[in-house]
Amino acid sequence: MAETTISDEMRGAIGRQLSRRVSFPVAESDIRKWALAVYYPDHAPARFIDADVAATTRWGGIVAPEEFNPFAWLAAEAETAGEAIEQNNPDNTELALGITPPGLKFQLNGGMTVEYGEPIRPGDVITGVNVLADYTERAGRLGLMLFTVFEDTWTNQRGELVKRTRNTGIRY
Repeated sequence: MAETTISDEMRGAIGRQLSRRVSFPVAESDIRKWALAVYYPDHAPARFIDADVAATTRWGGIVAPEEFNPFAWLAAEAETAGEAIEQNNPDNTELALGITPPGLKFQLNGGMTVEYGEPIRPGDVITGVNVLADYTERAGRLGLMLFTVFEDTWTNQRGELVKRTRNTGIRY
């Protein structure tokens, strides 16, 4: 068994940007439609639909539900570090960054954490930047497991944190 699957080249790639995207300005109707869809078949809370009710909240107007995705349909701008070689290829991250991959065969989802900041409001333009945040390893029943962490940070046009998501992928 290899002592490590994390090469110096991989360590050097930590912190590199994998993708960046910028949303179109968020419309009040986008927020309303999202809320109607995610709460269906129940009624969406009035604070996401009714401007008069929303004005009485601590936000003073309509804000998007936390799970709102301004990139769900289309981004105004998008760039990636490189193209995926083949869908579900465990080496896609390293190949996109132009570095030598570890050559592991299997991958699975290791979980996600989300931190929320300022709510998304009508008129906001959201920028999302996804970076390779970390590599770690652990021994498992099937051998050494490589944990790869991706951090996707969303900010609004004022530079305020909207959302930070950390996804962990496990390869072996």
